[in-house]
Amino acid sequence: MMNTEFSLAPLFRHSVGFDRFNELLDSALRADQSSTYPPYDIVREGEDRYRIVMAVAGFSRDMLQITARENQLTVTGRQSTEKNLNPEHAEQTWLHRGIARRNFERSFRLADHVQVEGAEMRDGLLEISLRRVVPEASRPRQIEIAH
Repeated sequence: MMNTEFSLAPLFRHSVGFDRFNELLDSALRADQSSTYPPYDIVREGEDRYRIVMAVAGFSRDMLQITARENQLTVTGRQSTEKNLNPEHAEQTWLHRGIARRNFERSFRLADHVQVEGAEMRDGLLEISLRRVVPEASRPRQIEIAH
């Protein structure tokens, strides 16, 4: 049995305001043990640009929903409850179903100042573009020392 508990006390001795970091790490470890459907990649495309690519075979644009709220990005896929969407295939019988078309909800924690720029779907892949936009007030500045 593997122990996933460890102490972050040494980190907290040299940092201020990272109280939620332990909580974030715990939730990431729990999420790692959950379903791996649908498969996805996270790509860093530069210093401040990222892309999430999800394999969503069997889903159309109107079956997918992308929601960005605070520091969380959620992608939800819902299949139609109708068995035969196309009347031409009313008599079809599945002999083998190897393509997973089940409902899903996949969430990603976003770092501060990471914003969703947009999303595209092509060749069965959903691509979500992200960018870190640091506001001027959060950029480094020199502090004058008073006399």
